[in-house]
Amino acid sequence: MRIQEFQKLIEKIYLARDKARGRDGTFVWFVEEIGELAKALARPKPDGGKNLREEFADVLAWLATLASIAGIDLEAAALEKYKKGCPKCSSTPCDC
Repeated sequence: MRIQEFQKLIEKIYLARDKARGRDGTFVWFVEEIGELAKALARPKPDGGKNLREEFADVLAWLATLASIAGIDLEAAALEKYKKGCPKCSSTPCDC
């Protein structure tokens, strides 16, 4: 699945509710998910990494919905910034 397809899927599932909550309220939820990801990264993975995968997926979903609320195509934005490699030195891998 491409990033754009994932963003559209998240829009179908959550965009109406997230738009009603607003950008600022949705951003708070996004930050909370980042905190949960940080906790999952910091502790041992007795579940084979299942919780870690779920937290990465949650962060991506909240990022996608924030981009949608802001009218940003996340895939296009990422490609535009990184298609030539590092935005500063244009190298892949980065030489900065």
